[in-house]
Amino acid sequence: MPTLLILMILGAIGYAFWDASRAAAERATELGRNACQAADVQWLDQSVHATGLRLCRLPSGWLGFERSFRFDYSYDGVERHSGRMVLRGRQLVSFVGPATARFSTLQPRTEDAEDV
Repeated sequence: MPTLLILMILGAIGYAFWDASRAAAERATELGRNACQAADVQWLDQSVHATGLRLCRLPSGWLGFERSFRFDYSYDGVERHSGRMVLRGRQLVSFVGPATARFSTLQPRTEDAEDV
């Protein structure tokens, strides 16, 4: 009987860890997609990849996990660049990636538009 109870507790802890990991990956996906859209770059592979996990102290004072994610983006559709983000819980603490929006979608004024 105690063995079954220990297995159930370990199973619950494993499920909680898996669920928190999936929630962090979904949050990183959302942040990466939004950053690429804001910078007017192409977000490649439509996903993020977990690259690191470490124990840290959360702002609330409790122990938690700091997770690192990597994603890929491209300015021109040919060259691939890597971005990186670090989340503590659900909070973004570090971001390296597309920094500025590109103005390629803005059209220059033509002389015909000025005459009208």
